[in-house]
Amino acid sequence: MQLVCQNRKAYHDYSIEETVEAGMSLVGTEVKSLREGKVNLKDSYVHIKDTEAFLFNCHISPYSHGNIMNHEPLRTRKLLLHKKEIVRLQGKIAQKGYTLIPLKIYFKNGRAKVEVGLAKGKREFEKRESIKEREANREIEKAMKSRNR
Repeated sequence: MQLVCQNRKAYHDYSIEETVEAGMSLVGTEVKSLREGKVNLKDSYVHIKDTEAFLFNCHISPYSHGNIMNHEPLRTRKLLLHKKEIVRLQGKIAQKGYTLIPLKIYFKNGRAKVEVGLAKGKREFEKRESIKEREANREIEKAMKSRNR
């Protein structure tokens, strides 16, 4: 597995309930741009419409050696999921507060894949709590490491 891009802000802003791996429907220059690592998942999201999943606002930069046939950077891309998975995710999204967020893009067996997370938004105090918890764990690890020496 070759990691291309990761959405770190998603882990800060959302609590991820579960993840699903999906394929992407891409054109040739998009794949070449992905291999160069020129992609941004910052404000992207997944929307399900008529039992089809689409990735919105994922910015894949135009290929540097492309010609006139280069792709549009912010075009909507179709995600390749089984119909049963889409229906199951659609049922969970119908609950209040849940959304689908792309977490990372990577290549697996030569094919571009997206890891999509079913997420629920965190409130401000929850974000502060998770930061405090992370720092406390770091301190514990630091103390254990110095004790073991």
